[in-house]
Amino acid sequence: MKLADGMAAVVTGGASGLGKASAQALADAGLKVTIFDVNEKTGEEHAEAIGGSFVLVDITDEQSVVDGFAKARAANGQERVTVHCAMTSRRGKTLGWDKDASRYKRLETEDYAFGAEGILVSSYRIASLSALGMANSEPLNEDGERGCIILTASVAAQDGQIGQVIYGSCKAGVNGLVLPMARDLMDIGIRVNSVMPGVFATPLMLGMKERNPQLWDQLNASVPFPKRLGHPEEFASLICEIARNSYINGHQFRLDGAIRMPPK
Repeated sequence: MKLADGMAAVVTGGASGLGKASAQALADAGLKVTIFDVNEKTGEEHAEAIGGSFVLVDITDEQSVVDGFAKARAANGQERVTVHCAMTSRRGKTLGWDKDASRYKRLETEDYAFGAEGILVSSYRIASLSALGMANSEPLNEDGERGCIILTASVAAQDGQIGQVIYGSCKAGVNGLVLPMARDLMDIGIRVNSVMPGVFATPLMLGMKERNPQLWDQLNASVPFPKRLGHPEEFASLICEIARNSYINGHQFRLDGAIRMPPK
């Protein structure tokens, strides 16, 4: 799929980190990018910087997402590339020791459901609503391609660590969406893929560099090669290649410097 000037794209979580880099890369390729995010100030600033638009969207709210797509399409036309980076979750072990009660306590189902909504359900919501708009648009090329959807999973989908029972399993669920959804949409010409980033130098991780430089060095050293955290621009580069290469479909990509996460 040629990333043509003026083609529309939507990037969730585009105000920072991997989403911000993806929005920048797609804009550099000539696309009109709409950023979905809950951080209004930084989202608007980045959208202005890349010549795109910003919509305040809560990915856990169906109507908010429906309205977000409507506003994005009104501004730029039907999106042909959708990159879903936004998420929200909680952390905790399945069972944890309660010192005050001198017994184990369980990670509440409510906490798990919160993460499932913020990671897995929101991924389906974004992907299916975007696909609906693409499906009702004209094909872009002789293959009959109408668009490309890229979800963000994580290496935790395969290497979930202690305390990541919510995050790891829900990110595995994101990967699980990819092939059946790609098959569901194959006759419509919509591709679906996911990327599993390893440890990347996002603002959250960069804060560790100041707080705990020793841990920061250890984390960098744990990556086989190159011995550093990933650059968001490297994630964005893969996003662009997946979007432009029409033969990439139904696949989950690890992007991790060959790291395999230990239990903790």
